Amino acid sequence: MRPVILASTSPYRRALLERLGVPFEVVRPAATEEHLPREMPRDRALRLSGAKAKAVAAQRPDAVVIGSDQVASLGSRVLDKPGDAENCRSQLAALSGQTARFHTGCAVVANGERLVHLDTTSVQFRVLTQEEISRYVEREKPFDCAGGFKAEALGITLFESIESRDPTALIGLPLIWLASALRSVGYTLP
Repeated sequence: MRPVILASTSPYRRALLERLGVPFEVVRPAATEEHLPREMPRDRALRLSGAKAKAVAAQRPDAVVIGSDQVASLGSRVLDKPGDAENCRSQLAALSGQTARFHTGCAVVANGERLVHLDTTSVQFRVLTQEEISRYVEREKPFDCAGGFKAEALGITLFESIESRDPTALIGLPLIWLASALRSVGYTLP
């Protein structure tokens, strides 16, 4: 079998891909994550996931390369990774009582062909007090997560509901689609 490469250094994507039991390498993609004017969040997620996979596949044409990117949005506002406690508290305050969308793009490049997928997850946040937000940020420190929370951990307590075709997409890698894509390029799963 050809080697599988995850074109991401995200520990969350790595942990998700490990669930499939396929040996893989991790390579940091040489792809920038710049915003393009008037680009829709879903289009950005697809563009960046494809760019990451393509960048690594150019170096390793022998491999099956997986690229993924997630873009969170609240209406027309893109919610990047907060980076620090202050920005995280601000994002969560804006999300209080609102519905956010998390667009997770995934691309698989193998044999010069590219398979692409987009999963959009809707998250309804409950009304959050400043004290709840501060306690959450202090406990979990989700500064490297789009939207400023970790749904796979304590962040789940911030929600009223989640609507998704694939719950792993909210964490950063849509495993249902990815398993199908890997089967289509020759991997046996399970």
